[in-house]
Amino acid sequence: MLLRVVVAVACALGITASALAEDLTPEQARTFIAGKLFSYTCFDGTSGVGRIFRDGSIIGTIRPMGSSQVRFATLPPGTIRITSTSVCAHLPGLPIQPCFRVQKIDYRSFRGSISGLGFAYCDFHQRNPRAALTRREPEHRPGSALATVRPGP
Repeated sequence: MLLRVVVAVACALGITASALAEDLTPEQARTFIAGKLFSYTCFDGTSGVGRIFRDGSIIGTIRPMGSSQVRFATLPPGTIRITSTSVCAHLPGLPIQPCFRVQKIDYRSFRGSISGLGFAYCDFHQRNPRAALTRREPEHRPGSALATVRPGP
């Protein structure tokens, strides 16, 4: 489970090469990603929704390898560490500290991959839960004022 979370985080922060992709410096990655809500899908079928905060903490959901079970996950401050040269994950008990390549695809999405392992990636697309409220059709229930109003002649 811990390895799946690392891969998901890696995918969130790293990106594989693309003709239109722009490699981000660690500070540019922080600015582009921090505090925003992203949905993600990974090369192995893992998916979810999450948010990485400026303090390096993470909160979200993960559905490992396309399974039907969605799990809630949180990781403490300092999990994602950004230096002038790298974006890495620090997870206690993990024998390595994976670092990530982050590529901006467009103004709302990026691809994250583990440095040196371009095949291990996740694609992230920014979500705005408030926008969904404005796109929904109002509910018309029998007996409600909206359902009983009829247009005039």
